Amino acid sequence: MAELKFTDRWQSHRMGSLFSENTNKNSALTRTNALKFTYGTIVNKPKTELTEDVINTYKKYTQVDKNDIIINCLNLNYDFVSQRVAIVPYNGIITSAYIAIKSRSIDLNPMFYCYYLKAMDARKMLHGMGTGIRLTLSYKELRNLILPVPPRTEQDQIVRFLDWKVSEINKLIGIWKKEIKNLEALKRSYICSVVMGQEYKSMKKAILNWSNTIPADWIEAPLIQYAYEQTVKNTGLQEKNLLSLSYGKIKRKDINTTDGLLPSSFDGYQIVEKGNIILRLTDLQNDQKSLRTGLVTERGIITSAYTCLRARTGILPEYLQLELHVADLCKVFYGMGGGVRQSIGFKDIKRMIIAVPPIEEQKEILQKVHKLDIPIDKEIGRYRSIIETLEELKKTIISDVVTGKIDVRNVDIPTYEHLDEVEEPDEDAEASDGEEEREE
Repeated sequence: MAELKFTDRWQSHRMGSLFSENTNKNSALTRTNALKFTYGTIVNKPKTELTEDVINTYKKYTQVDKNDIIINCLNLNYDFVSQRVAIVPYNGIITSAYIAIKSRSIDLNPMFYCYYLKAMDARKMLHGMGTGIRLTLSYKELRNLILPVPPRTEQDQIVRFLDWKVSEINKLIGIWKKEIKNLEALKRSYICSVVMGQEYKSMKKAILNWSNTIPADWIEAPLIQYAYEQTVKNTGLQEKNLLSLSYGKIKRKDINTTDGLLPSSFDGYQIVEKGNIILRLTDLQNDQKSLRTGLVTERGIITSAYTCLRARTGILPEYLQLELHVADLCKVFYGMGGGVRQSIGFKDIKRMIIAVPPIEEQKEILQKVHKLDIPIDKEIGRYRSIIETLEELKKTIISDVVTGKIDVRNVDIPTYEHLDEVEEPDEDAEASDGEEEREE
């Protein structure tokens, strides 16, 4: 098992001698405050009605206490995005799909070990281990991990130092993320206005449910009149140009380095062509932030979990994708589906009313949108690059301090504002959010 190299002035012990696995099930339903793993932190799940299904699920959850450490060891062979380590801020329950560990001694500062395991996670040292097709680690494997044991006073000082430094970096990241949100809001507002023809003088009352009015000469019709669903399975691995939906764009991925997916896995993917519109209509209950539409610009394959549309005569594929993007921004798809996570398909949206301008007007609208897109997207890209640099700096500082490479014993910690991870929607549709239940 890969391990971080730490200073030899510290003692070391196996994880199993320092921590015990918490397997305390909530069988009697003594707790109902469910927690979830998100952005490297543990937070409350939204309150929900205690139906029979919810009660049965909560009874299978693990009861966790403040300062327990949670490790997400699921899907280690193809999810290289999720942050996998967090500390429990208050008592509650969480899915037993995760590993929960509890310190055996008061001489251990759980937050020091949370930082240490986060440093391991940042270097993807947990990946490639475990068992099963999806590579899932258990506590049985983790308990043999060698961990450093600095004196308790030094553990506490390291935690104080990292809380300070991480908060300062999180503050800067938050500033840049706010700038990105402001630019995205400006872009969304403009796109919605232009695509819905709000600049036109002659308007009429609209039937569609995300705009009150549309230009008088535009047609309103069900989506199925202007698009149909395309389903072409990648049987026999005919196509190997792997695509993904990320930040509202269809992008290429290297099929040979796709986070451990086996080549046979792509046999069940679907083949898509230039001009197809992709919609991610899954997980509508839990994820109301991601951009869910994208336009295919080259032949390739994409997960069959997505809905693939082909435009009919009378509407440009680029315009249809743009209008569905506006519908997505207006949250039209949410609440339409069924099941715990609310997933829908083409059959659920084919009667949805869309507005269709004449072809020449569609072209004009596309030109206006693209003219604004280029400078804003360029600026957003620059801000994202700054954020990535700050994230890397944070990882480096944590790693260097928890391994003793940087000695912080004599550092004075100033007064500062504590800031946790700044939440940001995970737009990469191929990434796992970590909220996956293991079958009991």
